[in-house]
Amino acid sequence: MAGFSAHRISNANVYLDGNSFFGQCEEIDLGTVKTVMSDFQGLGMVGLIELPDGIDKLEGKIVWNSLYYEAAKRLATPFKSVQLQCRSNVQVFNNGGLVDEVPLVTLMTITFKEYALGSYKPRDPSKFESPFSATYVRQQLNGQEVLLLDYLANIFRVGGQDQLAKYRQNIGQA
Repeated sequence: MAGFSAHRISNANVYLDGNSFFGQCEEIDLGTVKTVMSDFQGLGMVGLIELPDGIDKLEGKIVWNSLYYEAAKRLATPFKSVQLQCRSNVQVFNNGGLVDEVPLVTLMTITFKEYALGSYKPRDPSKFESPFSATYVRQQLNGQEVLLLDYLANIFRVGGQDQLAKYRQNIGQA
């Protein structure tokens, strides 16, 4: 019988345009790759089904634990994309305890949608939220590509398998 292993991710570091913001973010939400679905029914079918129509927009946010100039100058303009990198450590446990640690790296091209000026209260640390939208995401676990989605180039790979090769060929993009 194969042994069970549990994976746990409990921390990360954020980079914008290659600059580390170690300890300056409180939280990051990288968003969700979500399929747009539509209903389909046809004569003779006894049921209604959903079929995929494409990929929905990808949105996320960073929560900062203060205002940092090096971050703020990247956050304040909606006219320039930013290269975001989120690096985390995946701990692998089995019945013997911690047996391995592997990197999880998510690379994104993002555009910030809002620039928070701040909210202040006595004796309460301020937080600054920075929502963003993405046009590119690539995620690798231990050096293996899990997902690559490039909205502007019609590229969508899962586990290295091109999901849109035939589509691009059919529309004359290949």
